[in-house]
Formats: sequence, C-alpha cells, structure tokens
Amino acid sequence: MFYDLHIHSALSPCAADDMTPNNIVNMAILKGLDLIAITDHNTIGQLEAIDKVVKNSKIDLIFGLEVQTIEEVHVLCYFQKFHQVQAFYEAMKPHWIIVKNDEDYFGKQLLFNENDAIVGKVEDLLLTSIYWSLEEVEEQVHHFGGAFVLAHVMDRLNSVTTQLGFIPKHLRFDGIEIHSEEQKMECLALNPWIEDTIWLNSSDAHQLIDIHEAQHQIDEQILKKLWRV
Repeated sequence: MFYDLHIHSALSPCAADDMTPNNIVNMAILKGLDLIAITDHNTIGQLEAIDKVVKNSKIDLIFGLEVQTIEEVHVLCYFQKFHQVQAFYEAMKPHWIIVKNDEDYFGKQLLFNENDAIVGKVEDLLLTSIYWSLEEVEEQVHHFGGAFVLAHVMDRLNSVTTQLGFIPKHLRFDGIEIHSEEQKMECLALNPWIEDTIWLNSSDAHQLIDIHEAQHQIDEQILKKLWRV
C-alpha cells in the first residue's frame, strides 16, 4: 500500500484553508495513495468528516493527531478505530494548555463537514503544548490501543532530537518518521542502540501539493507490527 500518514487539514492553523476533507482525499487519489492519516495538531475535530469522505473512496484511513508534549516535542498518535482516538482525545483534553488563537498571526482553524462546507472553527490555539510528558503521552496512546510515532525526528523544530538532543532509550515508541534514507542513517548514527523499529516517510503536508506521491509503501505485516499485534 502506498501511504502518507502525516497530513494536516485546514483545522490546523498552519495548514492552507483549502485542505478540506474532499480536497485531501481527492488529491490522495490523484497521487495514487492507498492509505492516509489526518494528523491535526492536538485535535480530532476533522476526523469524522474525513472518514465519511474516505468511505466513498478506495482509500483507507488511519485516525490520528499530532500532539505537542510539555517538552514541546511533536509525536504522532495513530489509532485504528475512531472510538479509540476519541477516548484518547477525551483523556488528553483536560491537560491542554489553553491560549486563544490569533487568526492574523497563526491562521484560521476551520471545521468542515463531509461536503466541504464550513461548519465552525476552533477558538483556542491548537499549536500549544499539553501538560503531558513524552512518557505520559506514550503511556496513554498505548492504553487506548494506539501507536506512538516520533515525528520528523531529524529535520525541524519540535522533534525529539531538537528539543531533547536524543531519543530516550526507555521510550516505548512504535515508529520513527524520517524524510529520506539519509535521515534514517543520521538518526541511527546518533542512536545506535535502535535495532528494531518502523521507519515511516510521510509528508507532514500543510498544502495539497505537499501530499506524497505513490512512492512509499507499507504492507499488512508492518501495520500489524505498528499496532503491536
């Protein structure tokens, strides 16, 4: 299966306003993808509409969100079922640091329905941290049956390597996101103790054009390993 497991909708303030449910799914189809994940910052608000659109297509959906921990580290939290990601989000929500969004500075946080009509917006900024550490997020993700993946580990701010300088050996991560084979080698050079993990190459798309072409594949065996089954 060709995949892209790090896509932001227009609900993320840093994403383009045309990252609507149908636009995302149709672009994924045009690019030949079989499996996508929508991973908005600290929210699951767009997942139900995306799921409705996906069900009328040949694409499969992983339910996700990108969480910013108290260390300001970005992690990808993936779930197979909506009720799992919803339960995780409800547990996480009371620990969210509340700051009002400044649309002129950060961008809009738009909610769409399955017909791409705007049905609301989130007033509180989604780019803040939550009062959970890396370890606490990992524990909660696994508690609700999800997979815990370290986001963009080698190439931007808010990765575990830029914030902490290393990947903690005790952290029970299920995968590591990189954007090239060179980044994988660089990550292994810094963390030679890593022997068995899943390496995911996703786009972190904030615009439609950024969604990956059909170039990175994942099979059922790797997905089962991601879910620890």
